[in-house]
Amino acid sequence: MPATLDEFIAELDAPAREIAESLRVIIGDAVPGATGQLWHGHPVWLDGKNPVAGFKPFPRWTTFMIWNGSPVTDASGRLESGARMSTVKLSGTDDIDAALFADWLKQATAPAA
Repeated sequence: MPATLDEFIAELDAPAREIAESLRVIIGDAVPGATGQLWHGHPVWLDGKNPVAGFKPFPRWTTFMIWNGSPVTDASGRLESGARMSTVKLSGTDDIDAALFADWLKQATAPAA
């Protein structure tokens, strides 16, 4: 079992590894105060003790997760909103829109007005 985020990503098969590497950069750039770590067995970025975003690889896709996704406006219709988090399933890096994902993350982490 991997002990670090680097080890976790290195052990993934393609395309999950490529998705993970892309998401890691997007999350890090969009939420610079958050810290990436393994949390409940998969990569999650925490702002203090609060989860912000993460991803979980499955055999056929990787789920990108945003906690507090309820305030996110998603004109693309890709983000599936749930009670506690919003998600999108990714089959490959072609499914990643870095600007869109960064926008979602910035909306989800914006201070309440």
